[in-house]
Amino acid sequence: MVSDQNSIKSQALSDETLKVVNAFEALNTDDKLAWFYYVYEKMGDSITPAAPNAADPELTPKLLGDYYELDDQRQLAIMREIVNREDTEYSRAYGALKENNQLMVWYAWARGMGDTVVGMPADYQASKPINDLMSLIEGLDFQGQMSMFRTIVSKMGHTDVKPIPTQAETGKTSSL
Repeated sequence: MVSDQNSIKSQALSDETLKVVNAFEALNTDDKLAWFYYVYEKMGDSITPAAPNAADPELTPKLLGDYYELDDQRQLAIMREIVNREDTEYSRAYGALKENNQLMVWYAWARGMGDTVVGMPADYQASKPINDLMSLIEGLDFQGQMSMFRTIVSKMGHTDVKPIPTQAETGKTSSL
């Protein structure tokens, strides 16, 4: 069972940021992967400084260690499993991470593309939805971009952990 991580936490997102997240969700699996590649190619240096001390690579040995030893087809299959929130070993490892570590995984994979990580096909052409999405991202300020990235990466991977119901959902106040 997948948790309610699929729902967008709209209270933390501006209308513009929410529009980007929804446009991302409308992409197919491979376009989502291509989008990550293009984002990190274009904006990678501005994404990672956001929380360099908040991420811990030691928490992700399967995704930032074992993963690099796999062949290109298996690496691509794992990326697809994570994007599709499938219940697999690697998708669970990803789903167990906090957003900063999830961002770090995508950043590390983007940096390794074509070397230690499966690269983009040489003949791949970005679709219009990907190009439109890139334009939307460029229109966001840095905080909006980071909110959008954290929301997108947190909605991937598989986890059985369910969010704690809010007071609005339960009608009860929390007790101490």
